[in-house]
Amino acid sequence: MKKFAIAALAALAFAGQAYAQEKFKVGYLRVMDDAQAIVAHEAGLYKKYGLDVELVEFKSGTDLIKAIVGGQLDSGVLGFTNAVAWASKGADLKVVSGAQHGYHAIVARNDANISKVADLKGKTLASQAEGSTADTVLKGVVLKQAGLKTDDVNVMGVSPQVAVQSLVGKRVDAAFLFEPQASIAQLIAPVKQIYEIGEVWPFPCMVTVTSGETLKKRKDAVWKSLDAQRDAIDMLQKKPQDASKLIAGYFISEPTLKTLTKGEVPREAVITDAIKSQTFSAALTPKELARMQEIADILQEQGSLKTRDGKPFDVNSILDLSWQKERKL
Repeated sequence: MKKFAIAALAALAFAGQAYAQEKFKVGYLRVMDDAQAIVAHEAGLYKKYGLDVELVEFKSGTDLIKAIVGGQLDSGVLGFTNAVAWASKGADLKVVSGAQHGYHAIVARNDANISKVADLKGKTLASQAEGSTADTVLKGVVLKQAGLKTDDVNVMGVSPQVAVQSLVGKRVDAAFLFEPQASIAQLIAPVKQIYEIGEVWPFPCMVTVTSGETLKKRKDAVWKSLDAQRDAIDMLQKKPQDASKLIAGYFISEPTLKTLTKGEVPREAVITDAIKSQTFSAALTPKELARMQEIADILQEQGSLKTRDGKPFDVNSILDLSWQKERKL
């Protein structure tokens, strides 16, 4: 009996050790909006909190959220709209922290005769995939405030990298870009920035999302990942040059970027400037939560979000800000 008890305890200890060593998978997109997840990984901050993190890249927020819903990911940094759209369909999702505020610029070709948003009428604009956060605010805020209807502009849903190349190749007149692509475009193409939504209509663009099931089973790991990302945000805000050295290669493959007017510019310099243009924050303020509800209402108005009872979607239903409250952010 004693031998059995010892064996059982040993088995439990082994199981506990195996669980402790289980990888924690974090999804991200290769955009500056997700820099805190990349910095946390490259700076060893996840390891600092005892996590063995596998960073998994996705091409779209939709694919990332599918992986969370399907259990292939533990958490991810992505646009808020994807979480809301899936939650409205019954997906068990939780927004557990903020990440980055929305800074999306419209850059237009110098020869396209575009100096303000209203001038986009009849033009071709490269943006993100339909239903993405960028697409939602473009159609529901940017164009609307300029007095334009969605069909007044030929909007192409492409990746940020393709959008930049489309500007260079003159296949589009303008592009709605986040960083670092907005900065890169202005360095390698004859374009100018005519609008920045962060200056006009600030909103929490990126958030950290997990599933309710993961939060229930691995709350400690989720919180440790948020602690690591909070430290990464601190580095991004206070030491952008140090952060740039860690992540510049994610965005610019060559050591230097060939520009139109400045010659060869070190990629770290480009990314440092891009970081400085952003606002990262792990906390979600009451004002930001109200703006998130406004975005959900826009989604519902656009038909991208449909609740089962037809009532307005309540953003509070997918919030779990217990980590934020515990850390007194």
